Amino acid sequence: MFKKWLRDNGMHISWLVALVATLGSLYFSEILHFAPCKLCWYQRILMYPLVVILGIAAVRRDYKLTIYVLPLTIWGACISIYHVLLQMGVFKETGTGCGPIACDTDYLNWLGFITIPMLAGTAFILLTVLQYLTYRATK
Repeated sequence: MFKKWLRDNGMHISWLVALVATLGSLYFSEILHFAPCKLCWYQRILMYPLVVILGIAAVRRDYKLTIYVLPLTIWGACISIYHVLLQMGVFKETGTGCGPIACDTDYLNWLGFITIPMLAGTAFILLTVLQYLTYRATK
């Protein structure tokens, strides 16, 4: 039953997660005027195309596109995890910094641990798991 539900809805839910993450990042930068750092830009570069790729996959019910989605979500999750650890002070920025905005800048801190990179990482990890499970449900 869960497999059937994933086959029917997995790509649509993945598309919705990517869309919400993209709209959220645009809201933070364009409405709240939070300037993105270099690592945020890398995460955006990996997230934004997923809206288009997953939208096409959802409409066409094309589960083979998972092979194109997983590298983007895994790389994005790795960058997000590094970014979160940088904000937590586990890693230090190099002498050159991350550009005009420091990557350890903390614009948002809900409940003491929810930051913008944490939100992005959650989206990338959720997309990775959803795509993997959806792909497995079609086999």
